[in-house]
Amino acid sequence: MTTPTMLSLEDRTTGTLIGAAVGDALGGPVEGWTPEAIVERHGGRVRGIVEPFHKGDWRTARPIAPYHKGDGHVTDDTLMTHALVRVYERVRDHLDAYAIADHMVPDLMTNTRWIPELEEEALPLQRIFLAEKWIVARIHYGHVDPREAGVGNIVNCGAAMYMAPVGAVNAADPGRAYAEALDVAGAHQSSYGREAAAVFAAAVAAAFKPGATPESVVEEALALAKDGTRSAIEAVCEVAAKHTEFENALAPLREAVEPFDTVGPEYRRPSLGARRPSRLHAIEELPIALGMLLVGRGDFRHTVLGAVNYGRDCDSIATMSGAIVGALYGESAVPREWSTEVARASRLDLHTPAASLARVTREVFALDVARRRSHESAFAALTENASLTENAGT
Repeated sequence: MTTPTMLSLEDRTTGTLIGAAVGDALGGPVEGWTPEAIVERHGGRVRGIVEPFHKGDWRTARPIAPYHKGDGHVTDDTLMTHALVRVYERVRDHLDAYAIADHMVPDLMTNTRWIPELEEEALPLQRIFLAEKWIVARIHYGHVDPREAGVGNIVNCGAAMYMAPVGAVNAADPGRAYAEALDVAGAHQSSYGREAAAVFAAAVAAAFKPGATPESVVEEALALAKDGTRSAIEAVCEVAAKHTEFENALAPLREAVEPFDTVGPEYRRPSLGARRPSRLHAIEELPIALGMLLVGRGDFRHTVLGAVNYGRDCDSIATMSGAIVGALYGESAVPREWSTEVARASRLDLHTPAASLARVTREVFALDVARRRSHESAFAALTENASLTENAGT
């Protein structure tokens, strides 16, 4: 594995976005199922790209229809991640909820793109889940203040799943990534869904630091996390630290996160209290992604396959864990046979968005430096003038 300190910004950014896309594609076909059902369907644990759970019946089989999940196809996690990259390409600076309203909402509504799971050109709005359609309904049709548009939406991982670009643009600055993602996610989520988006972005930013490790990423995430999100990460990662094989970690990690998860034991049959705002709860996906990061010890295969075989919302879990490992160790950490096939099967260019995002990151950093220098100059003049005034009065 490449030494983290030798990796460039471009390599880590590429690793982040490709790692996220590969995790998404591997987890898609088994999303929503239990580890036991996954083993029964595939004759053992998933070890790579697999066919749809319902194979030839994917167009009509419930509850997946009409999406072709499997065969290397990315899901809405990657579609939304790339949509956020396009917002950065337009704004070329830090983002906020208004950037989502001004750029992402029109993009989702008006620009047709290849949708791998539909196997056709379509508006992204026609693929994304109801929790993501909420952004369009609230902002475009409801004219809600973008900073408050996420209020009332179901509280889930919808915003967190595509926040990796925020972490990349704020590379090596977890605090700034947390604050920016918190603002961006306000257009989409509230409560612990919004908090998870911010903590995930911070974890990605922390992974960009030279010398970063899975343990240091978790530590930096915990330093920023609040309420139930922090408690859930602590509980899951305490258990994860005791395991080195995901096979034995699947059940213990689920038990650790269960007290904080509102969905309940049957993922496809959420409890009555599921996905409601709370300071005591957390989304399941982020704590498990960080837990698998520790179990996998930074190895992409081990980490992402652990996330995939966990089941439940495993495409988003694998998206998050794949993004973090990619940020830690660069593109070479992602198995080439997987990334090549995912790009081919999904008909997506996975490299161009990463190269573009890295360029934007450098531009934003230069702007930040200029703004900081301007502030330093103004503050120096302010304090110097105050000192001269005080001296004149004595």
